[in-house]
Amino acid sequence: MNTFNSLLEKIESAKALDFGTIFNESIELFKKTWLQGFLLQLFTIIIIMPLIIILYLPLIGMIIAQQESGYSDPEAFSGLFAGMSILYILFVIVGIFVLGALTVALNAAFFRIMQKLDYNQAVTTSDFFYFIKGKYLSKIFVLMLASFGIAILAALLCYLPIFYVMIPLSYFSLIYAFNPELSVGEIVKTSFKLGHKKWLLTFGLMIVSSILSQIVGFLLCGIGLLFTASFVYHPIYLIYKNSIGFNDTDPIQEIGTLPE
Repeated sequence: MNTFNSLLEKIESAKALDFGTIFNESIELFKKTWLQGFLLQLFTIIIIMPLIIILYLPLIGMIIAQQESGYSDPEAFSGLFAGMSILYILFVIVGIFVLGALTVALNAAFFRIMQKLDYNQAVTTSDFFYFIKGKYLSKIFVLMLASFGIAILAALLCYLPIFYVMIPLSYFSLIYAFNPELSVGEIVKTSFKLGHKKWLLTFGLMIVSSILSQIVGFLLCGIGLLFTASFVYHPIYLIYKNSIGFNDTDPIQEIGTLPE
């Protein structure tokens, strides 16, 4: 099991990685994980759908009522939002954070699924819900609040720092997935350490993989995005794998430790 100090040491001594090699490995790994990536998108949509319904239900109801009456009042929309109670607004905000935490839990579980498939291990649908438990969700919720606070602070600094912090933030769920025993502060520090060390490589891979997944998705009539959207997770997983590794499961690291 990785400790906080050992993680930092591994990141510090991590070898330089090649853009083309990581990208090609991402494509090969995606061939193994595309179905689970599709399920990740479906589960994410299912999770956020209740919030979308609650958020837009009053607006939809008013539009339907205006259509039935045949009278359209442009000022009705501003009156609707002005009349929303503080309780409703707080409910929506809390809902965003709760459902956001569930989404992060799914993403973290997907990284573990990706690792299993990478090493040709069996996976089940229940693996997606590995982190949807009280002992994990509480830390994920705090981690999400930390990422939200960092993003807000970066935005307040004229938005330019967003381009820097977006890379460490992308590692939050990945670091947590394989090191859930770390504290939130340690996860944040480790993510920034790895993000800073591999910033340019990560940024380039995320941009290219995102553009590629969207192009291929749209070529497949739009619905293909459900299959290709998860491709962006593969480069950062492989950067983590080649920079830190998996002590408990990486067969390469186990060479030399087996009995003669």
